Amino acid sequence: MVTWQENIQNLIFEIDRNIKEQNDDALTLSNLAKSIGYSEYYLSRKFKEISGMQLRDFLRGRRLVFALKDLRETEEGILEIAIRYGFSSHEAFTRAFKEAYGLTPSDYRVNKFPVVLRTTVKPFDCYLLGIGGTGMAQSAETIKSYFVTIPAHKFLHIRNYESVGYFDFWQKQSIIPGQDSQTICGLLDGIKGKLDDEGGSDSNVGSVQLMAFINEPEGRICSWGIPLAEAYGIRLPQDYTVEIPPQMQVMDVPEGEYIVFEHGTFDFETENQTVEATIEKAMKEFNYAESGYELDLTQGRVFYFYHDCERFWKYIRPVKKVK
Repeated sequence: MVTWQENIQNLIFEIDRNIKEQNDDALTLSNLAKSIGYSEYYLSRKFKEISGMQLRDFLRGRRLVFALKDLRETEEGILEIAIRYGFSSHEAFTRAFKEAYGLTPSDYRVNKFPVVLRTTVKPFDCYLLGIGGTGMAQSAETIKSYFVTIPAHKFLHIRNYESVGYFDFWQKQSIIPGQDSQTICGLLDGIKGKLDDEGGSDSNVGSVQLMAFINEPEGRICSWGIPLAEAYGIRLPQDYTVEIPPQMQVMDVPEGEYIVFEHGTFDFETENQTVEATIEKAMKEFNYAESGYELDLTQGRVFYFYHDCERFWKYIRPVKKVK
């Protein structure tokens, strides 16, 4: 049975697609309601209940997000961008943009400060909400394990030394001013030049935001007996020099060797729990002695976690050659 969370998530995909295709007729409340088979009133009520915002505000915000990206990444005229995304004039666009981001489109184009994209779809992401994911269907995929060398890069992130897992991490961060998931995901989404970025407008691992675990003596002891700090952020090129948001920190990650445990695409509703158990088992049973490598527990080394139902589940753990 399709849940309302899934209905809203599917609706958001349709909204983004129609904004990209400039199909304004499909974005009326009447047509959006018809697309999922409910009345305008019921759709509006459920959208507000699940998302915490009015549908009309979400639509306006998504138009601004796409407009902001065009301002950042193209040289097109501001009026041309404004009209493309449904604003009637330069003045109307400027007024809405400043209200949302605190500066005018012209100022943003000159300075390109990171801003919070507050209508990103992250609040509806299946992993964040925990929609479903308790099924035990057998996954047809096997776990691939292989070694890679990852070039030097930067990791822009927030971290927590006490949290235990994704949900606890965000719960603890939410009580720190400016470090709640909505603010952090929005800021990260607004940063250009991320490594692994597949483009698009979604704040997910395709754009690419990810969990990470950093070897830190002051961190909590994980189930592997390793002291770790949990982190959330993005990977950036080594020469990245743009101003970073003040509530985040950036670390230099030197070139290093890693072992990857990877599972392909999976259905979150029915396979998530099975995939997690399977990949955890593969990591536990991997024969490091035969490989000539061992886990590298050096302080500051980073263990990355990619979770994207449509692409893969991937753990990337730091290793070193056995002497």
